[in-house]
Amino acid sequence: MKACIAGIFEHPTRKAPDKSVAQLHAEVMNGALSDAGLTKKDVDGYFCAGDAPGLGPLSMVDYLGLKVRHVDSTETGGSSYIVHVAHAAAAIAAGYCNVALITLAGRPRSEGSSGTQLRNYGANAPDAAFEQPYNPATVNMYAMCAMRHMYEFGTTSEQLAWIKVAASHHAQHNASAMLRELVTVKDVVESPMIADPLHRLDCCVVSDGGGALVVTRPEIARTLKKPMVNVLGSGQAVKGQNGGKIDLTWSASAWSGRDAFAEAGVKPADIQYVSIYDSFTITVLIQLEDLGFCDKGAGGRFVADGNLISGRGRLPFNTDGGGLCNNHPGNRGGMTKVIEAVRQLRGEAHPAVQVKNCALALANGTGGQLGSRHGSATLILERA
Repeated sequence: MKACIAGIFEHPTRKAPDKSVAQLHAEVMNGALSDAGLTKKDVDGYFCAGDAPGLGPLSMVDYLGLKVRHVDSTETGGSSYIVHVAHAAAAIAAGYCNVALITLAGRPRSEGSSGTQLRNYGANAPDAAFEQPYNPATVNMYAMCAMRHMYEFGTTSEQLAWIKVAASHHAQHNASAMLRELVTVKDVVESPMIADPLHRLDCCVVSDGGGALVVTRPEIARTLKKPMVNVLGSGQAVKGQNGGKIDLTWSASAWSGRDAFAEAGVKPADIQYVSIYDSFTITVLIQLEDLGFCDKGAGGRFVADGNLISGRGRLPFNTDGGGLCNNHPGNRGGMTKVIEAVRQLRGEAHPAVQVKNCALALANGTGGQLGSRHGSATLILERA
């Protein structure tokens, strides 16, 4: 055991036109430290990604009033914060720091951002000259994956809809969730088409907000007020265009999950709860297959008929409502995945969705786009 997650906090706001991104970072920091029973003086490691304003950790350490001896600004999109937990655990094991703070914040809702806008990673990106002329938008790139999965394996829109239905069953119990109304399969497939075959209800919400985590040395975690959650295993991977050998039906989670399970010494069948990055319903389905919860191509059948609903199905997922219903501050869903997994392991999830005697949980994040290049990170977490 390298490290423990000792503090968590999810910002309650879903729209913050009166706050700066830096201010949101400060507020989630305070929340996570309070949850852990620590103060800023205890923090000697700081982790952030591309959402941090200014010069990343250089600006934020100063703004937050921290005095640290280790920083990390790894940027892998929506998988960044799961990567940061793994990096924090490694830094703690190496003696670089004892208490690591990880913060996320964003204001895409206030800034008018959405997945239907053109995705531009910068004119200097090596792929820009080949892809930007075709005006790729996030939702289009994921729609390609969904269409190919349907073609290859017979996956249906109704099966994808069950993922949204499950998320809505959980979100109804979350007072902070943007979408708390229960939906049916019929509601999803009859919602407006955004990018064939993805309907509006197949897409995540867009929110402001953020979250923070505190990762500590196990000896420190034992002295704190919250139940210990151990970082048992982790994996990271990147998938690109593979020199033109493109298969849109699988993701880098096939690699990151394999490594996380190997380090943790457990199997998919041992996992009692999963937090899966859910930018779109197809994102969840592909990740579940690649993580080994079902065979490749069997995801549609696996998620159907409420199998992901807590208390009803075999594999409860995203019991806060996830990105599909709760919140999605930019492309940073990985942070909220870890937060809800910790809640489940502590027994702090809403009673209606709490998994009984939850001892092993998985959190998975995807950054970039499944339809082109992306990063994947997987954590296996254990209740001490």
